[in-house]
Amino acid sequence: MDWFITLHPVLQALLATLFTWGVTALGASLVFLVKEMNKNLLTAMLGFAAGVMIAASFWSLLAPAIELAEATGVPGWIPAVVGFLSGGLFLFITDKLLPHLHPSLNDSNGKEEGIKTDLRRSVLLVLAITLHNIPEGLAVGVAFGAAAAGFPASTVASAIALAVGIGLQNFPEGASVSLPLRKEGFSRFKAFAYGQASGIVEPFAGVIGAALVLSMRPLLPYALSFAAGAMIYVVVEELIPEAKVERHNDIGTIGAMIGFTVMMFLDVALG
Repeated sequence: MDWFITLHPVLQALLATLFTWGVTALGASLVFLVKEMNKNLLTAMLGFAAGVMIAASFWSLLAPAIELAEATGVPGWIPAVVGFLSGGLFLFITDKLLPHLHPSLNDSNGKEEGIKTDLRRSVLLVLAITLHNIPEGLAVGVAFGAAAAGFPASTVASAIALAVGIGLQNFPEGASVSLPLRKEGFSRFKAFAYGQASGIVEPFAGVIGAALVLSMRPLLPYALSFAAGAMIYVVVEELIPEAKVERHNDIGTIGAMIGFTVMMFLDVALG
């Protein structure tokens, strides 16, 4: 741990997001073991991912943003509200413009969104998960940048906890790309390649987030809130609906409760 703490925050963000990308690849590697995942298990995993992201959005992003703003004499609600809504708006606009294909537990064909395109379905599926990974990588990068700023509300330990939580919820995302592609007839290796590729954007977003925070520290509370808003948008838009595809299925709800608890524990215990 000591050697990691001494690294430059941009390098810390890079290594942390390489870890989260690696967990995405680990999830995608399930394609070598099974052709199709049990629906209840995938529902539980999606619920778990939703719980992790909700907890991370508050404990690791919004709460520190409010504390940092108040420490500099700015009312805490201003960056929290402005940044949070800006993050959600960014994802909303990107969701409408970027062509992508939402994977679905009930519909093997998925749902195409964004500008109409002739891109292959496999590319659209990867783009969907890639879109959702941008705020995750950004959140990790911003967290390490915030820790380097020296504010008590943000520590390297809490940033590491956030990276671990993001990594845990990336596992089902990798599987949600590779397994549908395998079902469509892709070779196991090709399906795995597409699945892990969906997480490649996280190291880039992490480095950018850390670098921006270090160069523009007054924007730090807004950056933290922005990442939180983008993550909550993903949860409400994608994860929760897919975890509740069956009206009376409690598996997704239980998964979300466990995911929230795990992330809360990581942040409070380690942060």
